[in-house]
Amino acid sequence: MDLGIKGKRALVCASSKGLGRGCAEALAAEGVDLVMNARSDGPLQEAAQAIRDAHGVGVTAVAADITSEEGRARVLEAAGQVDILVTNAGGPPPGLWTDWDREDFIKALDANMLTPIALMRALVPGMMERGWGRVVNITSQSVKGPIPVLGLSNSARAGLTGYVAGTARQVAEKGVAINNLLPGIHATDRAVSLDSGVSEKQGITMDEARRQREATIPARRYGTPAEFGAACAFLCSQYSGFIVGQNVLLDGGATNVTI
Repeated sequence: MDLGIKGKRALVCASSKGLGRGCAEALAAEGVDLVMNARSDGPLQEAAQAIRDAHGVGVTAVAADITSEEGRARVLEAAGQVDILVTNAGGPPPGLWTDWDREDFIKALDANMLTPIALMRALVPGMMERGWGRVVNITSQSVKGPIPVLGLSNSARAGLTGYVAGTARQVAEKGVAINNLLPGIHATDRAVSLDSGVSEKQGITMDEARRQREATIPARRYGTPAEFGAACAFLCSQYSGFIVGQNVLLDGGATNVTI
């Protein structure tokens, strides 16, 4: 299927690896030119060159902390006018409700709620003026079913979800579709981090920790960045204009909800 976005320009945050990299790869395969961002310059430049070589698209790589005002300013200056925005940032550390104070919540809100909002505020007006745009926010399955050890993520991402629910319906008439992708466990560094915590706490191997978690997923496996990226590319396509303000789960059935 031709997604109809060849020649478009996309900003994909935290895209040197993991789910962000999967989204960047899938968009590049559709002929989308990219602005890629990550904190570490070395891995980012390697990823950018690999995508150039594989897909022949233009790639601008900007190493910066997208959660800081200075970092966002640098990325936005390099990005210019974009048609597609994919927001993404690493999740806050796990823990229990007794572990966190106000500053922990402020950091989580800055990274996983206020940064995506700032990027949308900067880029969506231009999309509206041009009559076409797509925004995909990578959030978490935790906004559908809260995860006890991820209370910081539950809170910040739920706040973003509420913002998108209202905003998406205000900009849709201008041809801009804003939606959220809610990943469950995928085979990324985040999964390694979570499995490491289980391994240490329970005194089991990493393989045992992974098998234990996979047993809680109806698909009985972790997702892959490639299949996540394909879903992202579809939400950025010419066919997604009637999908507005939705929260799409990609979790292998792990979240036990009806709607």
